[in-house]
Parts: sequence; C-alpha cells; structure tokens
Amino acid sequence: MTGIGSTSGHARNTSTCTAQFRTNIGDRHTLKRASGPNRSRKARMSIRPHKFAAVLWLGRTAALEQKPFLKTQFCGEPQKLLPKVTFTVVLSAPKKGSAASIVTATSSMRTEFLLRRTRMHFPLLDETDVKIRPIEKGGSDRKFYRIRCSANQTLILVKYNLERDENRHYVEIAKFLDVHGIRVPKIYFHDEAEGLIWIEDLGEQDLYRYRHDSWLVRRAFYESALDEIIKLHSLPESVCVEMKEHLPAEFNAALYRWEQRYFFNNCLGRYFTVSESKRKELTVLPGLREIAKRLESLPRVLVHRDFQSQNIIIQNRQAKLIDFQGMRPGLAEYDLASLLFDPYVDLSGAERSELISYYRQKQADNGRTIDQQLDNTLQLCAMQRLMQALGAYGFLGLVRGHEHFLRYVPRAMRSLREIVAKIDDLKPLASLLADLG
Repeated sequence: MTGIGSTSGHARNTSTCTAQFRTNIGDRHTLKRASGPNRSRKARMSIRPHKFAAVLWLGRTAALEQKPFLKTQFCGEPQKLLPKVTFTVVLSAPKKGSAASIVTATSSMRTEFLLRRTRMHFPLLDETDVKIRPIEKGGSDRKFYRIRCSANQTLILVKYNLERDENRHYVEIAKFLDVHGIRVPKIYFHDEAEGLIWIEDLGEQDLYRYRHDSWLVRRAFYESALDEIIKLHSLPESVCVEMKEHLPAEFNAALYRWEQRYFFNNCLGRYFTVSESKRKELTVLPGLREIAKRLESLPRVLVHRDFQSQNIIIQNRQAKLIDFQGMRPGLAEYDLASLLFDPYVDLSGAERSELISYYRQKQADNGRTIDQQLDNTLQLCAMQRLMQALGAYGFLGLVRGHEHFLRYVPRAMRSLREIVAKIDDLKPLASLLADLG
C-alpha cells in the first residue's frame, strides 16, 4: 500500500510519460516554468467561473477547514503540498428556452475537468497557454480533444467509455505496435481511473483528405499505408500470443454471421425498410453460412479491423495508423478489402489492381507465400466488410443521429451489388440488391 506523500507507481508513470512528452514536443514549457517561481497549484485545481446557466460552487468542507494535505510528485521532483479540495456543482433551475445554455454549461464543465486533469499529469505546461477543443471523429463512443500547448505544440486527449474492454486495451496495443516498428501515435499518459489517454498529435491530414488528388500522389500514400499493414500481417504467431489478453475475440464464423445480420437489420431494415419476413428469408441463405465457415477455416494473422482512409494519417509523407483498438486475429484480406473497397473513397478498378499487385510483391519480397486464392478470398472479405460498414451507417445514421454517415450508403451498396452478383449461391440477395438500385 502506498502512503500519503510516498512515491507511487502512478507518480513514476507520470514522470516517465511527462518526460516523453517533453522529448517529443520540446522543452519550451519546461524552460518557462523553471524560469519563474514555484507557483501554487491550488489555483490550477479550482474551477474557473463561466457565464452560463450553471452556477459553480467551491464547497469548503470540514475536511478542507482542517487543511489536510496530499504530497504529490511529478517528473521525479516533490511539488508544493496541495490541499484536498471538495468540489460541488450546483445547477440553477433553467428558465424557459434555456436548454442551449445548459448544454453549454455541461460542455464547459467537461472541458474544465479535462484541462485540470491535463495540468495535473503535465504540471510543467504553462497553464496560460493550454487550450482544448473537441474533435469530431467518426461514430465512436470515444471523445477526442486537441490540446494546444503553444502556437505549434499540441497533443490529443482521448476520453473513452470505461464499459468497453477494447477501449481499455488501446494503450497496450499502441505500445505493442510501436515496439514492432509499426507507425502509431506515441502514448504520453494513461489515466485508467478516468478513462483518459494523452497521445501524440499526428495532425489532421488523413488519407481521406487526398481523395481528390491525382493517382500519382495518392498511390504513394496508399503504398505507404500498405507497408505499415504488411508489418502487422507479417508478425509471427509467437509474438501475437503475448497480446491475446488485450485483444477482442478473433474473427470466426459467428462474427462473420453477426456482420451479415448487422447489415440485414440496420441497412436493409432501417434504411431501405425491407420487410422483416424478407430479411429473415435472406439471412438464412445457405450461401451466407458457407462463406462464414470458409473464411473461418483460413489462416489468421493480426488485423487492424478498421483499415480505411480516415484511420490512416499522412505525416511527413508517411502513413501512420490510428483507431486500432479493434485489432484481433483475422484474415489479411479483410484489412486489404477495408482499404480497397472503402466507401469513403472511390477507387477505380485499375487503382485497386495496382494496389493488390503492390501488396503481393511486398509480401513476396518478405518471403511470405501469397495464397493463390487471394483474389477470391478478397472478394468474400470485401462482401463482409461492406455489410459491416452498411450496417454501421444505418445504425449510426438512423439510431444515433449521425446522419452524415448515410451519404456513404449509395457507394457502399454499389460495391456490394457488384460483388454479390458474382457469387452463385447468393442470387436471391443479388436480386434484391439490384431492385434497391
């Protein structure tokens, strides 16, 4: 048990991560802090007043009147003793039509909390320079924030849902990928109790942003992305075993069948309003069950699981991977299909062929034998991936209210129609997809 005032594992972790952060974004804040007096942290642990409907009160409890203190340690050096302060938030009764003010109040309180946690874990940052703003990021239940420490120094803060196991494993997966030379954001600090992770800011230029550039430009970025995913696919099984406890369930027939049902329920049902009886009839097609069994029988590697243009950041003309918390054992072709049949980007058939050839050649150069059935397996994985994506668009757009996802349904449906039309055992489904247009 760690007593008050002792050096805890948390403190050592903070020291290490803060040092790493300073190494990556510079020592400007370190120098600025060192040049002034050792200011009290008490003000930084309080809640600043804001002009909104909520009224914030700093409760002075009996414990505070007795002035108990906690000794803290950051960067290996003892800091000024901090009083144990109890915060109480009191919301004033909202007036008619003041809903927007309440929302603003809630958002502002959340921002203040995140800033306080940032200052606590990175005490050498100058508090007057630290600013935070939310980042809109897909349909995830995680919240993303960009923290600006100065004009050209930033980091990303991720707030995740404590109830989902894969969110808690993000840090271990990131460290694992980094150790094996796969380009991912560096982890600066993980606050497990609050579900907060401070990571390297790779910038805002994802592969998706280059979708209108010439193929000559885009091809180099796609090849760089394939280089990274090939590193993941090439990891030996002995290495992958050590990550088993941190990974979700592997791809198997049950998961492939779940993707199929997800599509039938949320895309065909919610978006296209196909009758329940028709959907049940199609769901039990023997061909779909056989595809799931066939894919389950093939050799697995570690896969990203969501390898698409918005999860690939281009920094200094090199691809880096993000949102890899769904990594698990699966088929390499699933990742390849996720990129080549990405509904966010309209790749031509010729461009897909070039990238498939590049993937084959790079794997051959690494001494890995490519299954002669790659093209066929790729098509089946593309069907699965598109079903999963379309199900997600229907669910996120119509249930969660993220309607912007619905704009990608037509392109994804077009790709799915073309693939399903080539599978003899799925003619009833192909007929329905053709009718939906």
